[in-house]
Amino acid sequence: MIFNRGIKDGLAIGLGYLSVSFSFGIMAVSQGLSWWQAVLVSLFNLTSAGQVAAVGIMGTPGISLSGGMIEMAVSTLVINLRYSLMGISLSQRTDETMTTPARLVTGFAITDEIFGVASSQEKVSRNYMLGLAVLPILGWTLGTLLGAVCGNILPAIVTNSLAIGIYGMFVAIVLPVSRKNKSIAFVSIVAVILSIICYYVPFLKAHISSGFAIIICAIIASLMGVFLMPPKEDNANG
Repeated sequence: MIFNRGIKDGLAIGLGYLSVSFSFGIMAVSQGLSWWQAVLVSLFNLTSAGQVAAVGIMGTPGISLSGGMIEMAVSTLVINLRYSLMGISLSQRTDETMTTPARLVTGFAITDEIFGVASSQEKVSRNYMLGLAVLPILGWTLGTLLGAVCGNILPAIVTNSLAIGIYGMFVAIVLPVSRKNKSIAFVSIVAVILSIICYYVPFLKAHISSGFAIIICAIIASLMGVFLMPPKEDNANG
């Protein structure tokens, strides 16, 4: 029963992932990956931003194998660090069925949307998390497969247009919270400005690869947000 309830709660997430990962599949093929390589990336990662960064590094011309591996490791660590914090938060709600092996397995499936649904539960069990993860993983992987296959069939102008969809998802995630939180808006704008500088300044573009550019922009923007936009203390008088 608990497992089935998890599957039911994960249905909407799985359908959403199916459409979003379609764009990722197209983008991965456009970067030189085969359809099965794109599918494996989604199956073993389940992280949109981290996958986009990794595929971008894979598609960078002239990058060495060792250098590319280091960039991918560091960039995905920085981008996906938030999942560790989500896991710590969920660990406060788990019951006795969430043993160490269960934590290792279910921790793989923590994403922003899965965390949001799971954190709304009074108690999070092993079976609930396993059920909640089934359809999102299937949706993300199947959508990648469909996008990767279509990327080899559809005309280039169509695939290039559809590949923009995943970046549109990132914008759709950031804009609403940026309107409510000035700190997030500030960090986002700083990251965009730094990214533009790294791309258009010839010296920086020639000496900083796309992977390290992501790392540098994320760290500098985050530090500026911490020191220049500190959180306001709550007013005890309301």
